Amino acid sequence: MKEAYLYERVKDETVRCLLCSHRCLIRSGDRGMCNVRENRAATLFTLVYDKIIARNADPIEKKPIYHFLPGTRSYSIATPGCNFKCTFCQNADISQMPSDLKEILGEPIPPEQIVQDALATGCATISYTYTEPTVYFELALDTAVLATSKGLKNVFVTNGYMTRECLERIHPHLHAANVDLKAFRDEFYKKQCRAKLGPVLESIQTMKEMGIWVEVTTLLIPGL
Repeated sequence: MKEAYLYERVKDETVRCLLCSHRCLIRSGDRGMCNVRENRAATLFTLVYDKIIARNADPIEKKPIYHFLPGTRSYSIATPGCNFKCTFCQNADISQMPSDLKEILGEPIPPEQIVQDALATGCATISYTYTEPTVYFELALDTAVLATSKGLKNVFVTNGYMTRECLERIHPHLHAANVDLKAFRDEFYKKQCRAKLGPVLESIQTMKEMGIWVEVTTLLIPGL
């Protein structure tokens, strides 16, 4: 467990998380919508800093990223948790684990080991993927800073719901991102993801302005 990086104390031991565009107000003893950030007596903690649930060396095209270091491999990691509640999620067993199973499983693998494993497997990048990297921001940022110092690039595979504060903090060490644009209707985002379209579009534009290489995936979902 580690203290969160982006939050502010409001009043009466309530905090506001500044990591994603839900900007959850969290009372002491409660968690945000992602269920992996918990307020303990006016201090917000991440519950997944040492909970790696998936890791693998993948072709970068599998992310999918096709125009950033094509033909290379990307060391890919994830922790449980997500700030969306997509009805069609293909990784719900790990992304919704904290909500559905009421537990958070994973291996305690520190940033130093992640970077070492990426180098040992001949990867050119580390991808923060499979679930939503925004909700394990502390682990992603600490790993990305170290990875950059070792000559590796960093990639987010994301729903794009992070705040500008989040992007400003990580962008010197974030080199590419694939944003999963679920649909182009706010109604769809509200009904199927419990989110909004606007912040996703803003993040895409902000990342582009910051010089981050951006690719967008649009979904074809049978029946929706």
